[in-house]
Amino acid sequence: MPSAAGLAVSSSPAADAATPYGTLPPASPPSARKPLSLPRLADMHARGEKIAMLTAYDATFAAVADAAGVECLLVGDSLGMVCQGLHSTVGVTLETMRFHTESVFRGLRRVQGTAWLVADLPFASYQESREQALRSAAVLMQAGAHMVKLEGGGWTTETVRFLVERGIPVCAHLGLTPQTVHALGGYRVQGRGGEAAALLAQQAHALQEAGAAMLVLEMVPAALAAELTAELKHCATIGIGAGRGTAGQVLVMHDMLGVGLGKMPKFVRNFMADAPGIAQAMKAYVRAVKNGSFPDDSLHAW
Repeated sequence: MPSAAGLAVSSSPAADAATPYGTLPPASPPSARKPLSLPRLADMHARGEKIAMLTAYDATFAAVADAAGVECLLVGDSLGMVCQGLHSTVGVTLETMRFHTESVFRGLRRVQGTAWLVADLPFASYQESREQALRSAAVLMQAGAHMVKLEGGGWTTETVRFLVERGIPVCAHLGLTPQTVHALGGYRVQGRGGEAAALLAQQAHALQEAGAAMLVLEMVPAALAAELTAELKHCATIGIGAGRGTAGQVLVMHDMLGVGLGKMPKFVRNFMADAPGIAQAMKAYVRAVKNGSFPDDSLHAW
């Protein structure tokens, strides 16, 4: 049935007929936020302003997050777990990622949103060859993504270079890489110990040199993440379970709202616990990222 919220904001029968199942919220005031771009993100990184990122999988939540001040929206393959009920991200297809990327893009466009839109290249959509990665990235860019994200280091370096040289912005991802969780032996902290830390650092620098503009560090020791953030001058690190020393933070939206289906990871904070609604919780998340109060290394990091 039509949502009460949607009918309440409609001002005429024509408006009700046009949007019977709810009306998307207004965009952030144009004077308050300019559209995010690679130069603006690079400027934030250079000035030390924290970057707030959240996952989004549909039009309405994308619009709410944008209005709350979230600067980067990630259409993550985590949708396989939180939306589809899969055991891991491995079962997510490129077509599913295209569908959700289009949905998020439409939500942003409808409210004249300003967020930077990142989309995950799913498992087996880029591992075969650089050319396969280009074809897959083109699908997501044509669906509305501003940037694609891929997991892993080493062999991915040349794939990143190949995409960047062809005008596709890339976000890399090191540490715990969920698409290869079985090879890693489970959801475990990565980069512990001298040899493991050195390898991760080497891969991070190689990805920056190849042109990656952002780098997600997942479940990496806080000290290592902070060290890499200081070293990587042209690649903004985005932490998830990597401490407060990164250039920005990302959480799965469902986890941040306290509605995950399983046990919450150590690095999650439930922002709905002290908020009257979803929009307020998202605003609280953005504030906490910006002022450095989230994450708290004593609670959310290793």
